[in-house]
Amino acid sequence: MSLPDLSHLAQEGAEIAVRVTPKAARDRIVAEGGAIRVYVTTVPEDGKANKAVVKLLSKALGLPKTRLDLIRGATARDKVFRIL
Repeated sequence: MSLPDLSHLAQEGAEIAVRVTPKAARDRIVAEGGAIRVYVTTVPEDGKANKAVVKLLSKALGLPKTRLDLIRGATARDKVFRIL
């Protein structure tokens, strides 16, 4: 699985908006035109998809998972994360 290099976005206090597609065929991140789309294979129940998104996004950003904080969209497809 190859992820795009999003390390240029990894600045403390930055907010990253993503659109999530759960139950996708494979885990991947697509960054196009300033929008970030995250596809995860997990189902959106009990926060499982959110955990998968944090794992993928942290890898692409080159940050530990603990530095990503979900500030909006816990139950929505459009989410906003803040880098701590």
